[in-house]
Amino acid sequence: MANVIICIVLALVVAGIVFKMIKNKKAGKSSCGCGCASCPMSGSCHKGK
Repeated sequence: MANVIICIVLALVVAGIVFKMIKNKKAGKSSCGCGCASCPMSGSCHKGK
């Protein structure tokens, strides 16, 4: 029974993280905490800007 509860809690945590990432992406926020000036992937993160 404990394994089931732990799996449910972990699934909820992962779902929350994914939801937050999707929400941030739609809001135009970056997923990293650093500046984009020196990032080689800045073109793919901010296509509309």
